[in-house]
Amino acid sequence: MEHDWSAGMSSLYRKKVMIELAFWQYKMTKKQPIGAVWAKNIQDKLNGLIPEKVHQAITFTIEKKVKGVLFGATYTVRSVHARGSFQLREGHIRKLIDTYKKTASVEGAVTGAGGILMGIADFPALVAIKMKMLFDIATVYGYDVRQYKERLFLLTVFQLAFSSHKHRAAVYNRLCTWDAYAETLPDNIDSFDWRTFQLEYRDYIDLAKMAQLIPIVGAAVGVVVNYRLVQQLGATAMNCYRMRMLETS
Repeated sequence: MEHDWSAGMSSLYRKKVMIELAFWQYKMTKKQPIGAVWAKNIQDKLNGLIPEKVHQAITFTIEKKVKGVLFGATYTVRSVHARGSFQLREGHIRKLIDTYKKTASVEGAVTGAGGILMGIADFPALVAIKMKMLFDIATVYGYDVRQYKERLFLLTVFQLAFSSHKHRAAVYNRLCTWDAYAETLPDNIDSFDWRTFQLEYRDYIDLAKMAQLIPIVGAAVGVVVNYRLVQQLGATAMNCYRMRMLETS
């Protein structure tokens, strides 16, 4: 794998990347706003009112979908193609993210216009789009996602992008020291904490995605929400890989 941070990178672009990364790291580590704390506490209380059987059913559904996309669809994974300078790779990655944002927007418009049942169907489709985008980003940066631990890295990036402030610091710290943390991970994906994963992801997108189920406006909401969710995941992935490559360069 080619992970030379400085290869072919102009000093101007390096400064730009370092500034963007610093701002992103500050956002990941800054103190929770009071409003976010209250909102999370309310969400936790609401989750406590939901019967355990419902939580188990939701966890099972999310676990199976994510595992199916992330660990089952090996035929969708492209071989590593980290070619050109770091700057050129990132240019290609931005184009990939734009393509996936447009794809997610179209998918959100179609399912949003189809009512409640179609709106519910949007969830697994959007997860598949996000995961496929992460695969593509990783291969352009030069990482082989056919390796089990690299897929766990993608899963952790996904967690970070859609975690509450309360949970974000812990996930961010794992990514800051990924190589050491990866050594402690189990070889069995079934040991992963899927319950926390599904709660954080569901709580993060609940309000936005619920509006997508509203008749008439659902299509417009689907376009905007899916676009922004994919954009956020793309930006998170880029900065996670930047941070990881800086650490090893």
